[in-house]
Amino acid sequence: MTLIKEYRVVLPCSVEEYQVGQLFSVAEASKNETGGGEGIEVLKNEPYEKDGEKGQYTHKIYHIKSKVPPFVKLFAPEGSLVFHEKAWNAYPYCRTIVTNEYMKDNFFIKIETWHKPDLGTQENVHQLDSSTWQNVVVVPIDIADRSQVSNADYKQDEDPAKFKSAKTGRGPLAPTWKKDLLRKTDCPKMCAYKLVTQEKRIFNNFHRQLFCWIDKWVELTMEDIRRMEAETQRELEELRRRGDVRGTTAADK
Repeated sequence: MTLIKEYRVVLPCSVEEYQVGQLFSVAEASKNETGGGEGIEVLKNEPYEKDGEKGQYTHKIYHIKSKVPPFVKLFAPEGSLVFHEKAWNAYPYCRTIVTNEYMKDNFFIKIETWHKPDLGTQENVHQLDSSTWQNVVVVPIDIADRSQVSNADYKQDEDPAKFKSAKTGRGPLAPTWKKDLLRKTDCPKMCAYKLVTQEKRIFNNFHRQLFCWIDKWVELTMEDIRRMEAETQRELEELRRRGDVRGTTAADK
């Protein structure tokens, strides 16, 4: 039986702001994970339109040999540690599919995300049939909760409980920050509802970074982001061909 989880990530920003912040943070995180022959290779990044849905399509390849334990590398066949990610970003709805050509049908991850201007209170946002929804495990993620972050992943300058935005005045996020948002009228709010079979660790770390990088992206336009993505694609190719392995490796876990 397929295990389905819905991660709910609440953030002190608007749905419109998040669109820019997400794309900026994806580009920055990609560079941090690329180097020494490994990392992320961007094959396509282009507009798409299909069945009335319009957005941006990306196809990336993840080369992750250093991200797995050493004993796995000894037995892993050629190509088994290469993953393909295809994403259709029709914001505020996004769909991502991750596959592995070696494992074929034995490995398939589908991530569907709705971005809504609320505090994660909506039920069955993805409109699943009632029998499927009954088996979905809802997992709230608090980006300011230090206990949800491993010691290997923790970075003080990417801690929402310590970070204060100079440009927006948001943060640091107190333990009661979600409840505080209910009373505040001057701070936007939103929730990313992620229907997924992937692990919690990735979503938590990414959104902690996104908030703590807000001063770097909050004034950018979508035109700025598209230029940045094109530059990042070229930079990723250079980083992957040279330099040292970067990012979170198996030893860090």
